[in-house]
Amino acid sequence: MGNMIKIGIADLNVCKSPDAVTTLGLGSCVGVALYDKTTHTAGLVHVMLPDSTAIRNNTNVAKFADTGVPELVKMMEKQGVSKRNLVAKIAGGAKMFSFSDSSKVGNVGERNVEAVKAALKKEGIRIIAEDTGLDYGRTVEIYAENGEYHIKAVGKPLKVI
Repeated sequence: MGNMIKIGIADLNVCKSPDAVTTLGLGSCVGVALYDKTTHTAGLVHVMLPDSTAIRNNTNVAKFADTGVPELVKMMEKQGVSKRNLVAKIAGGAKMFSFSDSSKVGNVGERNVEAVKAALKKEGIRIIAEDTGLDYGRTVEIYAENGEYHIKAVGKPLKVI
């Protein structure tokens, strides 16, 4: 087992086997893991919000689905990965708070998942597994060696997708 590289909220990173990338506490945020089995390279972006165009003067591209996903792809291409070899696995997008009205605020998790899927589609990257929605937070780890995406949640068994 190599190093476990931690990324924060609205952050991203890439690693090669035997390393792995992890992010803690995905609530309504979505952890988008990209993997290339030919070069054993994995990348992870912790997406916080769906759409950067709603925010002026945004300097953090990793924060948003529409900018974070392409940025992660670029980072992986700099590591010698061919975009056509990439597959995606996504986790998170929980509905952490319930609001009586179906306000936009209450469903940021769902909007994040939709935005991530749209961004991946735009990049031509297929989603091969997902663990999204519901009402609990997740900690995720993507392993560059085999592309396993480990999902941990309090009181739940480890899920590997």
